[in-house]
Amino acid sequence: MPDPSRHRLFIGGEAVDGAGETFTVVNPGTEAVVAEIAGASAAQVTAAISAARRAFDSGVWSGLPASERAQALRRLMAYLASQRERLVSLVVAEGGCPVGSGTMFAQVHAPLQHGLEVIDLFLKLPEFEENPLPFAERITPRGGAIQSLRRYEPMGVVAAISAYNAPFYINVWKVLPALIAGNCVILRPSPLTPLSALIFTEAAEAAGLPPGVLNVIAEAGAEGAVTLSTHPDVDMVAFTGSSAVGRQLIAQAAPTMKRLQLELGGKSAQIYLPDSLAQAATAAAQVCLAHAGQGCVLGTRIFVPEAEKARAMDAMASALSGAVAGDPADPKTTLGPVISAAQRDRCQSFVDLAVAAGAKVVCGGKRPDRPAKGFIFEPTILDTPDNKNPAAQEEIFGPVVSVIGYRDLDHAVEMANDTVYGLSGYVIGKDTKQALAVASRLRTGTVNINGGMFSPYASSGGWKSSGLGRERGVEGLRVYQQVQVMNIQGA
Repeated sequence: MPDPSRHRLFIGGEAVDGAGETFTVVNPGTEAVVAEIAGASAAQVTAAISAARRAFDSGVWSGLPASERAQALRRLMAYLASQRERLVSLVVAEGGCPVGSGTMFAQVHAPLQHGLEVIDLFLKLPEFEENPLPFAERITPRGGAIQSLRRYEPMGVVAAISAYNAPFYINVWKVLPALIAGNCVILRPSPLTPLSALIFTEAAEAAGLPPGVLNVIAEAGAEGAVTLSTHPDVDMVAFTGSSAVGRQLIAQAAPTMKRLQLELGGKSAQIYLPDSLAQAATAAAQVCLAHAGQGCVLGTRIFVPEAEKARAMDAMASALSGAVAGDPADPKTTLGPVISAAQRDRCQSFVDLAVAAGAKVVCGGKRPDRPAKGFIFEPTILDTPDNKNPAAQEEIFGPVVSVIGYRDLDHAVEMANDTVYGLSGYVIGKDTKQALAVASRLRTGTVNINGGMFSPYASSGGWKSSGLGRERGVEGLRVYQQVQVMNIQGA
C-alpha cells in the first residue's frame, strides 16, 4: 500500500490531514485496497475556497507577469515528470488502465508534455486585441481618435472537478490552463481515483507556488463538490463527467452565475464509407480495448453499409478474439476492468436492454469466467437493428459497441445525429472529399476524418448534452479568462 503521508490534502499552501470521512481506493483489476484516504471535511472545503479567494484577491499570482507564472508552472511540471513511473503505477492501481496499453500514452506520457506546451501556447496569446471598428467610427465628431480594445483577465477562483477514467490527464488539463491564465484553483478529483490528483500537492510545494494558488481536496462523497459549485467565492467550475451530473452542476451554479466549462457524456458515431469497409475490422477493438471503453469520445456506434453488416461484424469479432483480460499491472493484459462492480453491472444491464429491444450479441455480453477477481466485462459487439435501441442511445461507458447498418450516407448521417449527445465523431473513407462532406453534416463538437488528433493546440468540446465550452487549444485557455472592453478617446 502506498505511503499514507503522500495522501494529504493541500489547503492554503500546507499539506494537511483530512478531517472528514475516510474512504478506500480499490484497484478495479484485483479488487485489492490500494489506499485509505482521510477525506476533506466541510470546513476544510470552505477553507480551501477561502484560501484561493485570498490568494487571487491579493494579486500574488494574478498580478505576476505571465512569464513568471510560466516559470513556476514549469517547475511544477518538472516535478510531475520526475514522478513519471509512479504516475503510471497510480493510473494502473486506482484506474485499472493496463500498463501495456496504448492508452497509457494518453493517461500519463502525453499530459506531461501537453502541460508544458499549454504554457508555451498561452505566452503566445496577446494580452489584449483591438476590436475591428470601421474606419469612420475611429474618429470622433471633433476629430479625435477612438480605440476599442479587448483585455483578457483571469476569471478568479476556479473549482476543477475531474473524472475517473483519465484522472491525471484530466487534472493537468484543468489545473495548468487555469493557473497560467492567472486563476487560483481548487482541484477535487473523483473519489474513485484521487491518488493521481494528490500528487499535485507535492508538485505545488516543489514549484514554490504561493499559498492558496493551488489547493487539492479529496472526499468520499459529493458534498464538497456541491459546495464548490454553489459557494459565492467560486467564480468558475470546470467539470468532466456524466451529462446527468453536468445538468445538476448547471442548476447549482445558476444562482451565483458561475462560468462553466463542462465536458460531459458522448455517444459518438463511426461512419465507414462503402469504399473503406475493410478498415471497420478494427472499429470495435479500438473502442473496447481503449481502457475498457471508458472514454467519452470513443466511437461506440459503428455505422456500416447494411448489405455488408454481417461481414463487418465477423471481422470485428475476429479482431477481438485475442483480447487478454486480466490484472492491469500485467504487460500481457489488453483488456482491463471497468472502474467498479456497479459499472460492470451497468454494462450488463444495457446488454440485456439491447437484446430485449431486438439486438443480438455477436461476441461478449457478460462477465468472463476468468479472472475471478476484477471488474471485467467482456468486449461486446451488438448487432443492433436500429439507432433507437437503448444501447445506441445511452452512454454505457464500457467495452460495448453497437453496429448499425445504413441504407445510404444520408441515412447514416441522420442516425448519427439522432442523439442527445454531440461530443465527437469519426468518418472513414478513401474518397476524402466525400468523407469531408459527410463530416460537415455531423452535429458534434469534433469530427475526425480518417484519424484523430491528440494535441494541446486543437480544442475539443461538446454540443447539446455533451457539454459547454472547450478544452485544449486557444479556446481552452480563453475559457479561463473574461473579457473587458476598453473604449479610449484621445484627450
